[in-house]
Formats: sequence, structure tokens, C-alpha cells
Amino acid sequence: MKDLVWVTEQESVDWQALSDLYKVAPLGDKPAENLRIVFSNSMYKCFVYAGDKLIGAGRALADGLDCSYICDIAVHPDFQGIKLGKAIVDRLVDLSKGHKKIILYANPGKEGFYQRLGFHPMKTAMAIFADHERAVSSGILAR
Repeated sequence: MKDLVWVTEQESVDWQALSDLYKVAPLGDKPAENLRIVFSNSMYKCFVYAGDKLIGAGRALADGLDCSYICDIAVHPDFQGIKLGKAIVDRLVDLSKGHKKIILYANPGKEGFYQRLGFHPMKTAMAIFADHERAVSSGILAR
């Protein structure tokens, strides 16, 4: 991982390349313009490059004191298994230090990964999703 370049600003990000990364990661279809908006509205972000290829990304919505929400962690399949996802989360957790709580929600089946990084299951987390049925069928929400 020593040859990778980490960037925390978004001025040079190719949003279509980020959208393509989310498709192959695979984290779904996230249009480039939507990614530009959500990353722009996030206090912390990181992009990881191997040469000029975007291979990893993540962001954290944060208010500067109470809560930081880590989300959208993506790693290109060719670079999975080298602890890049862990490094992205670690970097976002470090940037979020000082917040009273750092939260995330894991895709079903990924809970163990985040538990190994120090996250603990919450008993009272609640959510409203725009596509409720899809969230239920994918295992994110309980019925």
C-alpha cells in the first residue's frame, strides 16, 4: 500500500470514475452527479489512487462535535484483500476523533468486518429509507 496516493480534497475527483468504482465494488448504481453532491456535503472524505486509477473511497458526514457517520466505503475488487477498506475506515475514524459518537451501518454480511475495526452493534438504531421494501428485502431493515 506504500505506492498508493491518498487525497482528502475533491477538486480533482473524476465523479464518473467514482461512480464506476461503486458499480464494480459492488455497492450499486450511484450516479456521478449524486456522488458529487454527497461528497461535497461530507465533512471528511478520502480517495485512494494507484497511479491515476481511483481504487478506493469513503466519506463521513459530521457535525464537528456530536456525531460523525461513516459511509460509502468502496474498494475496487482488484485491491480488495490488502486491508485498503480497513485503512479507509481507520482514516475516517481518525478524522472524526473528538465526536461523541462515530456511527455507520453495515451492509448485511459485513458486520464482522466493522466489529473487528472497533464498531459495536446498536440496539436502538432506527431508519426511514426512501425504498422501504428494498431495504427490507436486502436485509438492512427488519420488518
